[in-house]
Amino acid sequence: MAEGGAGGAARRRASLTITALTVGTALNPLNSSMIAVALLSLQSDFGLDLATVTWVITVFYIAAIIGQPLMGRIIDALGARRIFLVGMVVVAIAAVLAPLGGSFVLVCVSRVLLAIGTSVAFPAAVALVGQLSAAGGIPVPRLLARIQVTNTAGAAVGPVLGGVLVLLAGWQAVFLVNVPLAVVAFAGVAVLAPRDSPREGVSPGRLFVNLDPAGVLAFAVGMSALVVFALDTSAGLDWWLLAVGIVVLALFVWREWRAKLPFIDVRMLARSATLRTVYLAFTLFSALFYLAFFGLPQLLEDRGGYSTAIVGVLMLPLAAFTVVLAPLVARIVERRGARAVFIGGAVILVPAAASLGLGVVTTDAIWMLAAAAAMGIPYCVIGLAATQTMQQAAPAGQIGAASGLLQSTRYLGAIIATVVLGQAIGTGITPEGWAVVAVAATVLGLAHLAIVVIGTRRMPRTAE
Repeated sequence: MAEGGAGGAARRRASLTITALTVGTALNPLNSSMIAVALLSLQSDFGLDLATVTWVITVFYIAAIIGQPLMGRIIDALGARRIFLVGMVVVAIAAVLAPLGGSFVLVCVSRVLLAIGTSVAFPAAVALVGQLSAAGGIPVPRLLARIQVTNTAGAAVGPVLGGVLVLLAGWQAVFLVNVPLAVVAFAGVAVLAPRDSPREGVSPGRLFVNLDPAGVLAFAVGMSALVVFALDTSAGLDWWLLAVGIVVLALFVWREWRAKLPFIDVRMLARSATLRTVYLAFTLFSALFYLAFFGLPQLLEDRGGYSTAIVGVLMLPLAAFTVVLAPLVARIVERRGARAVFIGGAVILVPAAASLGLGVVTTDAIWMLAAAAAMGIPYCVIGLAATQTMQQAAPAGQIGAASGLLQSTRYLGAIIATVVLGQAIGTGITPEGWAVVAVAATVLGLAHLAIVVIGTRRMPRTAE
């Protein structure tokens, strides 16, 4: 009885810890999606044009793409628990900075700090999953499923929550809502999470050198140039930015291959076909997902004539299916292994992508609900399978960095989707334009399927 009681207490502690961690992981997708409904208010309050106000989105993307792998590296070096706590403090400070600053520059600075602070959460949570699983006797896939559910819910709920907050209290509330969430996450992890093992000989100077500042700078310059080029809303494209991004990132890869302690271990990627597959597949999958996530609301409002509130309801199946299916998918991963689930999700994704073509001929609520639901199923399956596969394939001391890089590929996919949507329906939604979106989604789905099937051939077919 005593053993059962002790085991039950350990299980409850592990479950509560993962709950606190997931509150933190929700902050990144929340902040990436909530801001969309605050753009008009920001534009009005600061007297800005549309191209200028969208910098609040651009700087967040840039900081998140760079911050995710960087925070992962720091977590590997210093420990997941302590860096998660620091990240939540940064989030709380950043959330207060924007409303009190009275300057659009400070709003953008706040967005950068929010991206960096929230970038800590996902790699920290994944890094702690192994310990929590061992301590509480909860299978790793079930813990990862809870993280996946929160990430999905955060992205899906963001626009709805942001709309309510802006309506009730202005754009400032979109920032301030982070404070109580960060406090809850901080308190839960501080009290419940296992303490990090001692890090001997890790001085600030040594840590700075080990983080490869030259590599971080090169990655930041290259990715910033590509993101600004891709998200440029002006009439003409600055092609020199594309050239700078490609050249600098090529030099970055060349340098990282030779670096003793690289910022992003490209040699690890060269050695691991599984990790290469996961990152490439997840980039394509994220591009397809965000085509639906960003595109369907525009289709429903523009051609369907639905109000913002109704659009939110019609998009709910996308998140709802993830919440409902995640526990079931986690159990299938336990029994059949991540490879079977990964391939199954890739197969389902192709007809789900093709279902976006319904928007060419109809915006009827029933069919739009079906399209959103169709995308929600593979989102759950592939998200969980990719995270599980990455967690298994990453070297023991690099889980944080590997997890951060996975999140960066999510944002790369979102940027690809933004570019496609801008070219296809940027000047208004027509049946021909939406057909381009549907074809692009289907091509991405087929490419994703091919990469997953070919790239996972050497993975175990069943759970270990």
